[in-house]
Amino acid sequence: MLMPLLNKIAHVLKEAPQAFKRTPNPTLIMTLLVKNEEDILEKSLRFHKAMGVDSFLITDNNSTDGTIEIIQKYQKKGWIKEVIFEKATNYNQKVWVDRMIKLAKKKYHADWVINADADELWYSPTGDLKTELRTTKANVLKCSMKCIYPEAGKPFWEWNQTIRPIINPLKYKAYNLSRYSLYLPQRGKVLHRTTSYIQISTGNHKVLMLPQNEKKSDICIYHFSVRDKERFLEKMINGGKQLEQNPHKHIGMHWRHFYELYKKGELEMEYDRIIGANSYEQLKRDGLIQTDNTIPNFFKLHFNK
Repeated sequence: MLMPLLNKIAHVLKEAPQAFKRTPNPTLIMTLLVKNEEDILEKSLRFHKAMGVDSFLITDNNSTDGTIEIIQKYQKKGWIKEVIFEKATNYNQKVWVDRMIKLAKKKYHADWVINADADELWYSPTGDLKTELRTTKANVLKCSMKCIYPEAGKPFWEWNQTIRPIINPLKYKAYNLSRYSLYLPQRGKVLHRTTSYIQISTGNHKVLMLPQNEKKSDICIYHFSVRDKERFLEKMINGGKQLEQNPHKHIGMHWRHFYELYKKGELEMEYDRIIGANSYEQLKRDGLIQTDNTIPNFFKLHFNK
């Protein structure tokens, strides 16, 4: 384990003079790890293409819905450069994403990479994700994240309520929220250069570069992690089963928690506590559910013509 890492470090150090060089015309590739994302994947691809992503690399992990057909459609259009069909069932996300980053760098000559999930929309206030990439000397940009409140009866791209996290955990009891509700403070994610890249973290929250220069970004990730009860239950059950096969017990703690509730027959009852359905009016009065039309407006501008 140590020698491959040392060899990688030695190789990356040769790239050090280019680590912080500005890229006036950067190539930006998004990697996506997907499983049963037919309800959101196409809109995600179209959104990010309009936002400046040049192309996509996808790893599909045993999808059984219409995800593959969507991938094939956009592969024919030339948007998706390559698809890896990962058949393993141990959800080794870190390894699978790392593989795509190396592919983006070596085969497709990406300058920058966004490692995303299909339920994330990476939004730049300028309307172009490359705006910062053209001028920054940093090689890691840290992006904040907002959770979106699911609204029944409307397509997800029309949802306009974001969640302000609860800082004081004691308030969870007052609102009767789940331990892993949407109101937890959100860990941001990173996008990074391919030059000087060493290792991505599980969840894409951190990246190891050598040398490394991080900067806070204006890019905000709108997270549609919960879209309806049925899809949420399916995701947590499938994810929990896979994580039971993963020896690293510290990853996917929320999935493991929900999977234990599922085995006890309590997961469906937990759903309302995850989104705060029974305390909705109080949460809104207290400013924890706020109106934000950023994503609906973007879709109206770009796709409702």
